[in-house]
Amino acid sequence: MALLPRFRRLFQVVTDLGAGHILVYPLPFLIIILLSVVILDQVTKYIVQQNMTLHASIPVLSDYVRLTYIHNPGAAFGIMPGNRWLFLALSLVACGVLIYYFYALPADERWGRRALMGILGGAVGNLIDRVRFGEVTDFVDVGIGTYRWPVFNVADMAVTIGVAILFLRLSSLPKNEKQEQASEDQGELINSEDRTS
Repeated sequence: MALLPRFRRLFQVVTDLGAGHILVYPLPFLIIILLSVVILDQVTKYIVQQNMTLHASIPVLSDYVRLTYIHNPGAAFGIMPGNRWLFLALSLVACGVLIYYFYALPADERWGRRALMGILGGAVGNLIDRVRFGEVTDFVDVGIGTYRWPVFNVADMAVTIGVAILFLRLSSLPKNEKQEQASEDQGELINSEDRTS
């Protein structure tokens, strides 16, 4: 029976909160987020590739939302086209950084960890395309008339939503005591310099 707790620990993120408190977060839930993004991204790209010709466009919501099948050899939203190997390397580095930040986030930051899994899922989805085809399949086209946002895909949506959630969550975290003390010390130093001038 001692084997069961060890087996369970493989599927949990356990973080010591100090003072004898431990946060146990189910890793399968986070992996489900990651896999859902990757699978949804790859399935939608496959459907578009099999059912549309390159550069074809199909209106979905009048002219506001269209399915437009393109290949993107650049970064997200068509930025800096070309240089396959650079973007492949950057994607791998980004995945490593995301995994690092997943473990560096505060222990009780559940939404931040969920957001990181969404971002990582998006990065992996586009990385799969870069490895297989040397470019990314994009197909979601939104805008009004000639004013269009660059064409994107499910992976790009996951990254954008994840970054927005992460930004909102991390910007609402309270400062830790060291940051507050450093700010107070800096304020006192500025006040003392003002008095001596």
